[in-house]
Amino acid sequence: MPAATATATTPPASPTASVLVAAVTVSTSHVACTVFDIEAKRPVVCHKLDVPLVHPAPGWVEQDAVELLEGVRQCIAAAVNELPDHGLDVSAVKAVGVTNQQETVVVWDKLTGKPLYNAIVWLDTRSTGTVERLVHETPTNDKNHFQRLCGLPLATSFGAVKLRWLLDNVPTVREETAQGRCLFGTMDSWIVWNLTGGVHGGAHVCDVTNASRTMLMNIKTLQWDDQLCRFFNVPRKSLPAIKSCSELLGVVAEGPLRDIPLSGCIGEQSATLLGQLCLSKGMAAARYGTGCTLLYNTGTKLVFSTHGLLTTVGFQLGPSARPYYALQGDIAMAGAAVTWLRDQLGMCSSVGELAELAGKSDSTHGVVFVPAFSGLLAPHWRHDARGLLIGLSQSSDKSHIARATFEAVCFQTREVLQAMNMDCGIPLQTLHVDGSLTDVDLVLQLLADLLGITVVRPRSAQFTSALGAAVAAALAPGIQLCTQASLHDNTSMDQFTPDCDEDSRDERYAQWTKAVSRCFDWLPAKEFQRSASVPSLMSSREGALRYTLTVAGLATFCAGVMIVARRYLANT
Repeated sequence: MPAATATATTPPASPTASVLVAAVTVSTSHVACTVFDIEAKRPVVCHKLDVPLVHPAPGWVEQDAVELLEGVRQCIAAAVNELPDHGLDVSAVKAVGVTNQQETVVVWDKLTGKPLYNAIVWLDTRSTGTVERLVHETPTNDKNHFQRLCGLPLATSFGAVKLRWLLDNVPTVREETAQGRCLFGTMDSWIVWNLTGGVHGGAHVCDVTNASRTMLMNIKTLQWDDQLCRFFNVPRKSLPAIKSCSELLGVVAEGPLRDIPLSGCIGEQSATLLGQLCLSKGMAAARYGTGCTLLYNTGTKLVFSTHGLLTTVGFQLGPSARPYYALQGDIAMAGAAVTWLRDQLGMCSSVGELAELAGKSDSTHGVVFVPAFSGLLAPHWRHDARGLLIGLSQSSDKSHIARATFEAVCFQTREVLQAMNMDCGIPLQTLHVDGSLTDVDLVLQLLADLLGITVVRPRSAQFTSALGAAVAAALAPGIQLCTQASLHDNTSMDQFTPDCDEDSRDERYAQWTKAVSRCFDWLPAKEFQRSASVPSLMSSREGALRYTLTVAGLATFCAGVMIVARRYLANT
């Protein structure tokens, strides 16, 4: 595996900070530890490690769970070591929160603490055949058969489907589950279990926001559902205990944060909702990272979508607090589309460079890019779709493709927001955003133009989900380092308003929908199928090397195509 890349981020510190909260982040692309002055809601120090994905086969996306855990430990140690540089001491840290990539699953041996297989990432589509079989096993032969129980359709993204695939295809997982040694969990379960002691009494828990993404939790009772567990044939004894986002889960049992309460746990998308202070019904937040997730706060009311969205738990701030629900729309490719242009086509070295390229043209000149590399999620849910670059002419150049990539993110967001408006009946007027793509003003202006609404970005947008985890930890009963009322103080934001007429906006969107319709039914179902004979738990180094060689080969091919194209254009 390529060595992880370390990034030490030192945000503006508060010299008067006295009460600190540490937030551990386990994202798809990185792990991090950020320490906040909780009263000011301001990051003091942050240490981040980039982590790679492993692609052992087409459509398969994995991560080394041990490497992620070790990365977390390194980030905690590095962040704590930086505190004295700001006149602070670890004794000022009063609580720890965890936020994580949702829908990624880990299975491990509770006696040895070792994973039985690589973590299967939310992007993974290997279980398409499993989904098809499960749909046929429902009484209604409908992927939405369990929507009223768990809020979700049968799809490859969700934990129960991944667990079913593991039990069907990995003998070690099946055998240790039968012996009662196998523990199941989402990524938060794995991290919390290890930080609170691991094999020496670690807490095997999962918060409601992560549990709501498994298809095994009853969305009304917030408990594992017997009917769902029977259908997926997943033993309840292997599942973690479901907890609220904000309560004492245990104390850290190792490292420089030893004996500090771990009192917050929340999925990354929900942490964004909390960190953006979208605490009231009718507010919405979107996080643009590898993919994009949009959450619309529906308050304490459950809203079941009829337009391709998911019903999920937004947050529950305490074991006796009422849960706040949300409608969720997931987009598979946001920042990942930029990464593809960078790594496979060599068009840029960063999001900022791609934005500069896109800024050289005032439009895409008819070019439309649908980055459906692993299918389309909400509101389409079409795993047979594949990527499409259409509308090219001899005058098309890199700037048009760059701009079309950013517009693709915006148009996918519009699709989801339209579905939310139809489900809730009240058109959204303001969208709160964060994530790596939102560092670029051009992207947010395009978003405001193509959505026709105001887009709001917090000044510390890269820390929003981490702040959500810190807030959850600080609000926990018995910890109570702040109040919900105090969270709205001292909040600074950047606003982007539409600068595009409605006719132009709708015309460009119509062109997008036409392109989307042409990327469906691209691959026959058999292309998704794979033999039950699966690779053993390969080392991340082997998987990453295989992926790197594949990428290198594709990049070489694409470079050759581009050279030929340039020579052709030069001679015409």
